[in-house]
Amino acid sequence: MWKLSENKTWQHLYETFDWIRAMRGVPQDARHHAEGDVEVHTRMVIDELGKLDEFQQLDAQAQQILWASALMHDIEKRSTTVLEQDGSITSKGHAKKGERTVRQILYREIPTPFAIREAIAKLVRYHGLPLWIFEKENPEKALYQASIEVNLQWLTMLAKADVLGRECADKEELLYKVELFKEFCIEKDCWGTQKNFPSDLARFEYFNKEARSSDYVPYEDKENYFEVIVLSALPGTGKDTYIRKQLAEVPVISLDNIRRELKISPTDKEGNGKVIQLAKEQARAYLRKKQAFVWNATNITRQNRQQLIDLFVSYGASINLIYLEVPYLQLINQNRNREHVVPANVLERMLDKLEVPQLHEAHRVVYEVLLPPCDVRPKSPSPEKGAAAARRGTF
Repeated sequence: MWKLSENKTWQHLYETFDWIRAMRGVPQDARHHAEGDVEVHTRMVIDELGKLDEFQQLDAQAQQILWASALMHDIEKRSTTVLEQDGSITSKGHAKKGERTVRQILYREIPTPFAIREAIAKLVRYHGLPLWIFEKENPEKALYQASIEVNLQWLTMLAKADVLGRECADKEELLYKVELFKEFCIEKDCWGTQKNFPSDLARFEYFNKEARSSDYVPYEDKENYFEVIVLSALPGTGKDTYIRKQLAEVPVISLDNIRRELKISPTDKEGNGKVIQLAKEQARAYLRKKQAFVWNATNITRQNRQQLIDLFVSYGASINLIYLEVPYLQLINQNRNREHVVPANVLERMLDKLEVPQLHEAHRVVYEVLLPPCDVRPKSPSPEKGAAAARRGTF
C-alpha cells in the first residue's frame, strides 16, 4: 500500500519535508483563520479529518490518499500569500499552483503510482470548490468537470475537515455550504462517481460547445467517421517508440522531424512558429480527406492541446488523446541517451508546466503509464475504494 510517510508524527514530517517547514510563519487572515499560520491550520485539518466517521469507513489506501491531500492542500500558500492594501491577507491561486507542486513532488521526489498521484493533486486543486461552487457562472458544469477529475465524495470530506480545522465566526455557515455541495452531488448523480453522459461525443460537446444540455444526444456521423490521435508527453518519454509499436500503420506528423529537416532550433521562437504552420498545413491535407493521422508533439499544457483539438474537430475529426508517462528516473535516463537530448534545465521547466490531460478535453483519453517498479495500484474503482474512482483510461 502506498503511503506518503510511514511516520506521521509532525516532528518527523517537519524534519523530513522542506515544504512542511515552509508552512510555518505563513500568515492567514484572522477573519477566516484565527487559529494561526498555515502550519497550525494544516495540523488541525489532519486531526479533524481523522475524526470524521465517513473517513474512518474508507479503506486503508483511500485514507492514505486523503491524509496526504490534507497535508498538502495549502502547500502553495507559501508563494501566493499577500497583504492587500486594505489590510486583508489573501492567497489567490494557491490551489491551482498547489496541484502542480504536488504533482512534481509525487513524481520527482516521492515515486507515487499515477492514479494515486493524480487523485491527490486534484483533491488539492479542488479543495475549495464545495464552498464556492454556487458562485460559479455555471455550477452544474463546474460540478460535472470536477466529477471527471476527482472523487467528489472524498473532496467533500477534505472540505469538511478544512472547515473544522480553523477558527472563524462563519464556521457553521461554511459547514452548511459543504452539506449543500454534497446534496448537489447526489442530485446530479456525481456522488463518488463521474457524471455519466449518453456518449463520448455528448460529453465532448457538453464541455466544448455552448448551450449544450448534459442529456443532449448529438448525431454521430458514422459514415464519415475518422480519428485523429494527439499525443501528449514530456521529451524522452518514448513517443516515437510508442508510435512504431502501436500506431505503425497511421501517418504521422512530427514537429521534431519538421524542425530537424529545416534545421530550426527548439529555442527559436520565430522558427518554431513556422514549424507549427507547416505541420498544420500537413494536418489540413489529411483532414480534408478525412484520413486518420497522429500528431506527434509534447502538448503538455491544456492550452496547446485545445488549439489543436479545436482545429481538428472543425473538420469533423474524433479526437483520441493519448498521454504517455514513464517514471522520473527513467525519463531522465532516456532523455540523456536519446539522439537529440533536451537540456536538463529545459526538461525540468517543461515538467513544471505539465498538465495531465483530462477526459473532458477529447472524445477519448487514454493513459499509457509505465508504473514505478515498486508500484502497488488500487483495485477496481468504487466510491470508497481505489484511487481512480472518477477516471477512465489505461494505466
